[in-house]
Amino acid sequence: MPNFADLEVGQVVAQKSYQVTRDSLVRYAGASGDFNTIHYRDDIAQSVGLPGVLAHGMLTMGISVQPVVEWAGDAAKVMDYGVRFTKPVVVPPHGHAELNVKATIAQLDEENQKVRIDLTTSFEETTVLGKAQVWVQL
Repeated sequence: MPNFADLEVGQVVAQKSYQVTRDSLVRYAGASGDFNTIHYRDDIAQSVGLPGVLAHGMLTMGISVQPVVEWAGDAAKVMDYGVRFTKPVVVPPHGHAELNVKATIAQLDEENQKVRIDLTTSFEETTVLGKAQVWVQL
């Protein structure tokens, strides 16, 4: 578990890459019940103006918070989490889409021992989540 006294604003507390495949999308669809065809059929995705099959936004959101959960040592320490979906993650039919997540301390609430972590999640060097903020209770 992180020691609050050792933390400072601007400190990177976690950085990790994740591979998202079409198989990942199938598994997430089954778990979430989100079977929207833009998440598994290129022809449908392209017919509505998308560049190809997209990862579910909530899957991207879930993956993005994982390094913070690992850093905090317990998912129950995450008190609040929110993002804006700003850019799509296109998952190719073969291979994978790589998400890169960086977690940086943005605010320290010493009185309540809470930390706000800002996430930068990128795909192909483009940030895909806006205002991605996690509050962690230490």
